Amino acid sequence: MLIVQKFGGTSVGDLDRIQNVANRVQKTVNEGHQVVVVVSAMSGETNKLIAYAEHFSATPSVAEVDMLLSSGERVTASLLSIALNEMGLPSIAMTGRQAGIVTTSRHTKARIENIDPSSMQKAINAGKIVVVAGFQGVNEEGMVTTLGRGGSDLSAVAIAGALKADLCEIYTDVDGIYTTDPRIEPKAKKLERISYEEMLELASLGAKVLQNRSVEMAKKLNVNLVTRSSFSEAEGTLITKEENIMEQPVVSGVALDRNQARVSLVGVTDRPGIAAEIFNALALEEINVDVILQTVAHDGTTNIDFTVPTNELENAKNIVKSFVEKGEIKSSDYNESIAKVSIVGVGMKSHAGVAAKAFSAMAAENINIRMISTSEIKVSMVIEDKYSELAVRALHSAFELDK
Repeated sequence: MLIVQKFGGTSVGDLDRIQNVANRVQKTVNEGHQVVVVVSAMSGETNKLIAYAEHFSATPSVAEVDMLLSSGERVTASLLSIALNEMGLPSIAMTGRQAGIVTTSRHTKARIENIDPSSMQKAINAGKIVVVAGFQGVNEEGMVTTLGRGGSDLSAVAIAGALKADLCEIYTDVDGIYTTDPRIEPKAKKLERISYEEMLELASLGAKVLQNRSVEMAKKLNVNLVTRSSFSEAEGTLITKEENIMEQPVVSGVALDRNQARVSLVGVTDRPGIAAEIFNALALEEINVDVILQTVAHDGTTNIDFTVPTNELENAKNIVKSFVEKGEIKSSDYNESIAKVSIVGVGMKSHAGVAAKAFSAMAAENINIRMISTSEIKVSMVIEDKYSELAVRALHSAFELDK
């Protein structure tokens, strides 16, 4: 098998941990597999480099920042390759450019456009372990770019797709995907398998193990993705196509997102296009609107409630204020003491009464549901933040996820 293994910042946090990664790679090679390794910068290194840049400028050129930040992953890749070669395992370190990763030109937030895997394939055919500096590539002009948050995961998935690898393993400090956060519900169980669609929903709803972009790319490129721990031998969780999962549970997991704020617009002028104008203004500021609730009043106005990430609330307030000043909205109200709790499962497609069961679990705990949002495989409820952990445990129990 050809396996792509990605190790994050905590996994390569110091020299001993890099040696631990080398030992893990050796074990995989000894099992008869070919290996490509993608690495992040050592933990804390990226922040240190940013601080160096800010010593000289409060607003350094993003192109120079990319050049600077890309060095963190290169250091790790080189050190790991040196360690592997010393262990008698022929290895070669490659930058994003050498690995053939071509991206868009948006510095610090580039997207991978294509990968020419020929250099990597040549090294693999020569019996070498390829160690790639993650999080980086070059644009069409040859300028170094970085991929933004979660960029090394993206590098690994894209490389796995380009090389048609059998598996892409993402090593972190947790040993897989759980039915919910074990710190909230100690009875949470680790999932053996989960579909791309469920993982995407859980990631977008607050589960922090994997980012949306890497799961979306894995789905697009049909890459079997495993998330597992660098610090134990425990089997991880396989993220794969829905048809590769024999028994599809009604609900696979419960997610909690406390980074939510509610915006309430009272007395919005009831005319065609007003909602479009408000939400277009929010979109232009790249504010992510989530749950939306609209109720029509009897005086020719309407009320609109919606949620946004807490860190985007101030921007949202400024936009709402402009509509209030124009007389399109009578008044507004804001609430940061809310949370969104969600259940996710592909089995919902074929089972009735899932939402009713979730609502009953909330009612049994006297938890008032403020807003509701549903999709084919998800039910999200906005509630008061003080009840969030109780809600998670109640839903986890109601759908027997601890069994």
